Amino acid sequence: MIILAAMSVLVFLAAFVWSLVANNVETPDYEVVTREGQIEIRRYGAMIVAEANVEGEREDAIRGGFRIIADYIFGNNLASENVAMTAPVTQQVNETIAMTTPVTQQSDGTSWKVRFVMPSEYTMATLPQPVNPEVQLIEVPSSRFAAVQFSGFGNQSSLDKHTGQLLDYLKREDLRPIGQPTFAFYNAPWTLPFMRRNEVMIEIDE
Repeated sequence: MIILAAMSVLVFLAAFVWSLVANNVETPDYEVVTREGQIEIRRYGAMIVAEANVEGEREDAIRGGFRIIADYIFGNNLASENVAMTAPVTQQVNETIAMTTPVTQQSDGTSWKVRFVMPSEYTMATLPQPVNPEVQLIEVPSSRFAAVQFSGFGNQSSLDKHTGQLLDYLKREDLRPIGQPTFAFYNAPWTLPFMRRNEVMIEIDE
């Protein structure tokens, strides 16, 4: 029993240390405009993202999108160049813009945009071009988001709970959301639950 307990402690410590090392990656810079509890209003600068559009249920879609974009950053590009991993990986329900803009048609929740933010050292001119046409490089302009951060596993019930919390805050503060909520996941799958960083983010009108 003592040996088993000691081994469990060693495994826990190894996972803890590995989580610290593996999650030490670049994240997008932002300015916190205001904060209330777990909720922040943030201003992000312009950035470049690699995006894949994936069909399916949410968890299957983020796994599929992750594989597609990871393949690109791990060398499946015209320069055969590795691009550093960043965080978070984001996921958002696709929106299809109707011909009579600005009317938009929301998807039924089975089509998702999965994105990796590209390292800040790159520009559109210097990023290696994807071989896979499913990977698109997109310039995202500066924007303002409301975000709520939480730990643990980012399962659907937790995402729904924090999305509701964020929408209630926006309504109370008379802030107008733009588009669908974005789910952001910052950690490797083996990260211990209490060390995980997940977020629900909603872009808001300037």
